[in-house]
Amino acid sequence: MIAQIRGQVVFRSADEVVVEVGGVGISVVVTPRIAAGLEVGQQCLLVTHLVVREDSLTLYGFADVGEREIFRTVQTVSGVGPRLALTMLSTLTADQIRSAIADEDVAALMTVSGVGRKGAQRIIVDLKDRLGVSTAAADTGIPSEASWRTQVSAALTGLGWSAPEAQSAVAAVAQQPDSGQLSVPEALRRALQILDRSPAVSP
Repeated sequence: MIAQIRGQVVFRSADEVVVEVGGVGISVVVTPRIAAGLEVGQQCLLVTHLVVREDSLTLYGFADVGEREIFRTVQTVSGVGPRLALTMLSTLTADQIRSAIADEDVAALMTVSGVGRKGAQRIIVDLKDRLGVSTAAADTGIPSEASWRTQVSAALTGLGWSAPEAQSAVAAVAQQPDSGQLSVPEALRRALQILDRSPAVSP
């Protein structure tokens, strides 16, 4: 997987930049917000996610790991694909998406083109336990279970485990008595121990 890309911007449009790396121009699909912040000739660093289809390879670029986590996680909801996930990040910031889910703010999610009331409700129901981190909890600096669940799940899939395997391991860690006070590294360590003991996890 291509996790990040660094190089000179040689082309920019409203939703795409071409970054030259080692003499090769690599097309990266980005939000208008990111595109607007880049100039041709500028050096840039983008966190990326590669989407593989039978007939295409599309590289999506993000400002930071948090945006990429949102992009990946919202696609676990039925009916949300890469384009809609990117549209969500084009309309709302990563923090605004988290807050909308935490506060069950259907109206905020409906501001995204392509997300209706039922779609917004489904996103909230499916992701509240994974992305619904309240602003108050974030401000304290104390990791909540929801925050480490999202980060650990993303880390596990980045290491090669499937989404069902990652979710199963994360759920097992979340059942442990002290799960609410775990740091991300400790939660990841425990999840890896669970996966090492269970090489195959059914979807």
